[in-house]
Amino acid sequence: MAILKIARMGHPVLLARAVEVADPKAPEIARLIENMAETLEDAGGVGLAAPQVHEGLRLFIYKVPGGRADAGEPEVPLRAVINPVITPVGTKIAMGWEGCLSIPGLRAAVPRYETVRLAGVDGTGAAIDEEISGFHARVVQHEADHLDGIMYPMRMADFRYFGFNEELAKFEFPLPEIRLKEPVDE
Repeated sequence: MAILKIARMGHPVLLARAVEVADPKAPEIARLIENMAETLEDAGGVGLAAPQVHEGLRLFIYKVPGGRADAGEPEVPLRAVINPVITPVGTKIAMGWEGCLSIPGLRAAVPRYETVRLAGVDGTGAAIDEEISGFHARVVQHEADHLDGIMYPMRMADFRYFGFNEELAKFEFPLPEIRLKEPVDE
């Protein structure tokens, strides 16, 4: 196994749409997942998408540690998701703090759907189709965005809630409320 170099914001691989993985059971995909897992552990993150390690493939790994999950959420051990499809469940959106291994030292308040349906296949080729919510859903949406060339600053609603980790840790910022435009009857 190897620790891979993480692409940082500004690298073109992070702005391109990743391609589908043709054979999720291929040995090179298994090796990539192993190397990504070692890289994620070394970096201390909760998720990592293939484009972040310079591989333009629709694949990400993630975990939900017990201490990082929202209250009452179960821990999710490290898992790979290949060719994911994320579908919002309902319209409820929540703000939450996010950071990114490709944007080291910064974090921001980002709006995300509270509940989503995650479909795809895991590292063994087994089908995934489940409804997830809370921090779990936030991590999955963040990683899936990387596969479409979207980084979390592109999702921000208010840049006043964007800063360096050290500075944000000094102050307590209440997260802003989400105000969605009401549909107009025509």
